[in-house]
Amino acid sequence: MEIWFQNTLSRQKERFEPLAPPRVTMYVCGVTAYDESHLGHARAAVVFDVLYRFLKHLGYEVHYVRNFTDIDDKIIRRAQEEGTNAKELAERYIRSYKEDMEALKVLPPTYEPRATEHIPQIIALIERLIEKGFAYVVEGDVYFAVEKFPEYGKLSGRNLEEMRAGARISVSEKKRHPLDFALWKAEKPGEPSWESPWGRGRPGWHIECSAMAMHYLGETIDIHGGGLDLIFPHHENEIAQSEAATGKPFVRYWLHNGMVTVEREKMSKSLGNFVTIKHMLASHHPEALRLFLLSMHYRSPLDYSEKVVSDHEKALEGFYETLYLLRKLKPVAEEPPKKHRKPLEEASQAIATFEERFLKALADDLNTARAIGEMFALERILNGLLKLCGRFPSAAHLEVARKGEETVRKLAGNILGILEEEPETFIEARREAALKERGLSREEIERLITEREEARKEKDFSRADAIRDDLAEKGIELRDTPWGTFWKVT
Repeated sequence: MEIWFQNTLSRQKERFEPLAPPRVTMYVCGVTAYDESHLGHARAAVVFDVLYRFLKHLGYEVHYVRNFTDIDDKIIRRAQEEGTNAKELAERYIRSYKEDMEALKVLPPTYEPRATEHIPQIIALIERLIEKGFAYVVEGDVYFAVEKFPEYGKLSGRNLEEMRAGARISVSEKKRHPLDFALWKAEKPGEPSWESPWGRGRPGWHIECSAMAMHYLGETIDIHGGGLDLIFPHHENEIAQSEAATGKPFVRYWLHNGMVTVEREKMSKSLGNFVTIKHMLASHHPEALRLFLLSMHYRSPLDYSEKVVSDHEKALEGFYETLYLLRKLKPVAEEPPKKHRKPLEEASQAIATFEERFLKALADDLNTARAIGEMFALERILNGLLKLCGRFPSAAHLEVARKGEETVRKLAGNILGILEEEPETFIEARREAALKERGLSREEIERLITEREEARKEKDFSRADAIRDDLAEKGIELRDTPWGTFWKVT
């Protein structure tokens, strides 16, 4: 299957051809461990988790690196504010991030390196840059000389003068050019530091990713991902320092996910409009969050509101209800009525071609929105099967239904991380949580449902309607099916 990605570097959609198939190398920028992670971090993690799963599903041997920045100005500043040290602070938030990822069903990458564990690799890379004339030392600091790298700006599409005017870069008298960036920072009192050829100090932010990417994946990697906000200066600087050191292309395909926004404004800690992953997981199923985060094309902005997330949760619950009800079917005939044969054939054909359509959507620049659309189109077909069965489901009805469930759960579960749970487990867990929240008794609800069924059998429809209305007032929604009444807490 051909895969196409929109390459940020070329600004074109390009066919994906790994450097050494079936091996694929992928690096994604992780978090700076100084605070709890928010939905913006979750989007990047989930998007590239789906890419990782998708490539593995197609048979590629994916070597995936997602780093932790565990030494940085923000970490040092926060540690000082809290009266702790940078190492302890970073460790706390790395542990918290890993808890978030596990809860969100994000698969662990092949490697999760930390900057502080790769100081020798960082120093070696800086030494190469100094030796080749791309970096210079000033009073223990080491800077990359952007004017020495003629292609600087090729990722963001801006030239040096435009960036000089528009970038928020700290100006230092030590720099030869305002956009020169720190590869190594000289030691300051009270800050963590390591020995280096230029005196004690610590690495700059950008150099760690180049050093770790090359250490684990080689001097040229297939895919580099991250948020749109990292294009400049972080990824621009990664390209400059990596290619200056090796003389080779650093990355073949650059992929950038759009931002999570709140009322069209970027969600960020600096603006104070962020919602933490833990906060969301406290009130929403992790698969509902994944469904929301994947509901738009990864390059598009994703606007957050509690209503939108809740709507996705209801859609997910509806899908599980369909699967749950399908499992309640028991065949009462071998063959379906003749009038059902054509609809069954059409449903069977749609199920048989679902995998091709689903994978084709993902192969087109990881179009998760289209893949999810195909998933819910199949749910409509499965719901149609439920109606078609009526009171007399046949073995043929069930065979088609089971194939549909198996197909959608395999692909949505393995690749999107959605519909991974057993339908019965999901439904019962939702019921229990909702009953506890409302202070309702399962026994009382099921007693009333049984009483209603008896009233319907006796054609006492006014009594049956009164019970339904009573349950509705308690927040219990009933769904009558030919094989029984399904209920849930709304």
